[in-house]
Amino acid sequence: MQPNRLTLTEARAAIAEGSLTSEDLVRACLARIAEREPAVRAFASVNAEGALAEARNADKALLLGDGPLGPLHGIPIGVKDVIDTADLPTEHNSIIYKGFRPGQDAACVAILRAAGAIVLGKTETIEFAAHGRNAVTRNPRDLSRTPGGSSSGSAAAVADQMIPLALGTQTGGSLIRPASFCGIFGMKPTFGTVSTEGAKRFSSSLDTIGWYARSLEDLALITEVFEVSDESLPPPPPLHSVKLAWCRTPYWGRATAGMQAAFEAAVAALQSAGAALTELDLGEAFADVNDLKEWIMRAEGRVAFLNLQRTVPHLLSPGIRARMERTQDRLLLSALDRAALLRMEFDRAAAPFDAVITPAATGIAPEGLSFAGDPIFNGMWTLLHVPCITLPLLEVSGLPMGLQLVGPRYNDGKILAAAATVWGILSSPDFDSLIRR
Repeated sequence: MQPNRLTLTEARAAIAEGSLTSEDLVRACLARIAEREPAVRAFASVNAEGALAEARNADKALLLGDGPLGPLHGIPIGVKDVIDTADLPTEHNSIIYKGFRPGQDAACVAILRAAGAIVLGKTETIEFAAHGRNAVTRNPRDLSRTPGGSSSGSAAAVADQMIPLALGTQTGGSLIRPASFCGIFGMKPTFGTVSTEGAKRFSSSLDTIGWYARSLEDLALITEVFEVSDESLPPPPPLHSVKLAWCRTPYWGRATAGMQAAFEAAVAALQSAGAALTELDLGEAFADVNDLKEWIMRAEGRVAFLNLQRTVPHLLSPGIRARMERTQDRLLLSALDRAALLRMEFDRAAAPFDAVITPAATGIAPEGLSFAGDPIFNGMWTLLHVPCITLPLLEVSGLPMGLQLVGPRYNDGKILAAAATVWGILSSPDFDSLIRR
């Protein structure tokens, strides 16, 4: 197997046992990028020479007995191009920041580097990870389709086996939806558990750093590196004791017929396998939860981009300018207060369960690059500040869709454990004809 095809966990083990060098892994990733980047266009910039030099230093440390340098020793990663890196430009897909070099790493990048990771490149993003100019990235599962956004390049690069791990961000649905469209694992942790220092701000009460990988073990490893939980990650609950809820959400009607059928088939498959499932109806209190998210995001986005609007408005895309209308103070105050109450209410409703299962997107990736997909099955969970994981389990016409697991705030480890149980059941070929059509 080519080293670039290894998952993060597999590559880490191979480096530790001496059957793979970091330099060989980086070279394999660079070869894959050279082969596929002209079609996929996942990267805004690549630091080939710098990454190879770091890889050689990592290998040397092991040879001299000075390693490993950390749990990510010698692993190449991608970083969404709204997150600062000391050695590469951070351009935000904006002509305003063309060639801009911040000179230091964002907090999340510094933590990964301290764990031994090597930043191979910066990945494409929608302008400012907001609603401006779309990324040029194409979905590696079907080049005629969007990979989703705004973490477009990160999802595509991991899905196309260019890198084993990439950072993304989510303010609405920017992380989970691309994972769903590209058929990979994605995790948005509880809001506030990973520092956003050094990442371009869009909405201060919603912005969340997350990550993409090709296995659940990889998601769990990064959760531990970021010390998201104050406890060790629990083992997956056995099938006979797992307690799951399933939730259509108030926006079930926005899901395509294919997603509705595949999601309900997954619920039925879990029940037939012996898992205990309960439908969770969130009720009228959550009926306008996405509207609350939009009011808050617009108001905080206006604050985030007001300096650019005042100084270089001609350099902002119309999509950014259109979202800078002032939210009435009374609407914003009401939205903030209700969001705080709904967070507590959801935590109580979801507390009896190991996880709540819900769609990760409305359906398969849309055709073309002009529309990055509907984030309606993501924004409400971002507003509620809860952890989210998407599993690449569902398919329609050979194209992927994600099954999303959510739960109360600060239950990230519990959700990961439940995800492992769900994955163990539904990834079996026994259910192919039901959930992969």
